[in-house]
Order: sequence, then C-alpha cells, then structure tokens
Amino acid sequence: MDQDPSVAAEQARVRLHEEIERVRSGVEEMLAEQPGNHDHPELRAELDEIKRYVKKRIRKNEKRTEKRLSKIERRIDQVEADRQHAEWRIHTNTEAMLDGLLREVRAIADLLTQSR
Repeated sequence: MDQDPSVAAEQARVRLHEEIERVRSGVEEMLAEQPGNHDHPELRAELDEIKRYVKKRIRKNEKRTEKRLSKIERRIDQVEADRQHAEWRIHTNTEAMLDGLLREVRAIADLLTQSR
C-alpha cells in the first residue's frame, strides 16, 4: 500500500533539516579552522543571512506542502464519501431488483397454482 502523504512529507522534512544542519555545521567548522577567522565578521554575517534565507524558504515550502496535503486529504475524503454512496446505491438498486423478481416469481407461482 502507498505511504500516507503526510508521513512521507514529514520524513522528507526531517531529512531536509538534517542535511541543512550537516552543511551548516560543516561551514561553521571550516570557518573556525581558518586562521584569522575572527578578523572576518562579514563571513559570519553572510552565513547568518544564508541561514535566515534557508529558514524562510523552508517555512514557505512547508506551508505550500501543508496546503497541498490538505487538498489531497479533502479529495480522499470526498472520494471515500462517493464510494460509500455508490455502494449504498448499488445495494438499494439490487435489493429493489430482487424484490421485483420475487414478486414476479410469486405471481407466476400463483398463476401456476390457480391453473391446476
């Protein structure tokens, strides 16, 4: 069976956050290892700006993903309601058809018993 879209989205979100954190840590380690890094506050400012940008993009993508998931979940609910209605309609129509056949069989049986 296919995986629940919200579970798949959450797993993708976790992997994305892990990858971002791995890259961020690597960049910070590289900056810390460079001699004279304390003399380059512009590098730290640029890194902070990149982090803010990434967080903003992630929030925007998360909102977009949540909207899409909500739309998919509403559609799934509608399809399920339609399926239940169709099953009810089939059952009702089948029952009516069988009732009609039973009436016809009884009518035929009555005719056969009267003609004897």
